[in-house]
Amino acid sequence: MNPAVQRLLRIAMTTQPVRRLWAPFMRGRATIFMLHRFADPELGVNGHDPRFLRAALTYLRRERYELIDLVELFQRLRESAPNLDRAVAFTMDDGYHDQGAVGGEIFASFDCPVTTFVTTGFLDGSLWLWWDRIEYVFQHTSCTSLEVELGSAPLRYDFAPATRYRYAQADFTERCTKVAEPEKLAAIERLAAAAHVELPERPPRQYAPMAWDLVRDLERRGMRFGPHTVTHPVLSRTSADESRREIAESWRRLREQAKQPVPVFCYPNGQVGDYGDREIGVLRGLGFTGAVAGTIGYADAPAFHAGPEGPFRVRRFGYPHELSLLAQSASGLERVSQLVRGQA
Repeated sequence: MNPAVQRLLRIAMTTQPVRRLWAPFMRGRATIFMLHRFADPELGVNGHDPRFLRAALTYLRRERYELIDLVELFQRLRESAPNLDRAVAFTMDDGYHDQGAVGGEIFASFDCPVTTFVTTGFLDGSLWLWWDRIEYVFQHTSCTSLEVELGSAPLRYDFAPATRYRYAQADFTERCTKVAEPEKLAAIERLAAAAHVELPERPPRQYAPMAWDLVRDLERRGMRFGPHTVTHPVLSRTSADESRREIAESWRRLREQAKQPVPVFCYPNGQVGDYGDREIGVLRGLGFTGAVAGTIGYADAPAFHAGPEGPFRVRRFGYPHELSLLAQSASGLERVSQLVRGQA
């Protein structure tokens, strides 16, 4: 079907009169959106368009969706509250400066709650995020091909003029999520050496983190903060001791710096297999009330109560790039689509 026709159908099927049909399918379910970077053409940062976020929040307010704090949403899930179907929560992952300076301003201007999950070592200035280091290498190399070893597998990338480094960067980054943490870090160093690119000790401006002072200022304006590890490893690729340290230390550091830290954790990468019972056990032992993942789906009370691990596997939707897709998720039309596809 033509994309323009699909868009028009989504708009028609999520208007107020029609979406009442989807309401029964959303009983006990809410929508959480996860955001990452905000676009900054001056710095060459690709990300969410601030104008679209304003349009999305305007739409949600106009259509009388309930923009809800994540802690309150978890409480309602715990109580199996019936009034979840119109609830929408927003989260941001990682702790980049633009998330606070751009996203924080917009959410505050709409009086919309948002929880930002921060990588504490990043905010402390002791590191820059590993996928940004990969991007930096591919953007700054003058090589037209690269050979590098990752997880004992030799890789070769040739940069076609049309796509340049984009495929290579995406492929190498994805492969890095599948190997042990020490090998990933060593492979990034090998990549930089092969590309003849010197990685700066601190992240350049386009990869800069929030400052802790900004965290506290944003808290005063309504933003909440949760932990997202110290260095953002894929936890299942670390040892048991390292996984525990990443979780516990990030929580300790956040409690030192933030006034009202949220006892909800966010798994790095957050896909099936990126965390497991080991991490959930640590979180429960530290007193966390739950955790959010990166797997796509609704936050729903039945799954929340499906066992002790339920509150620690709460799903989210990626933040969409157009209003009709946002409306599809928030209205429950996506839930109906999942049922039709047999994916619910």
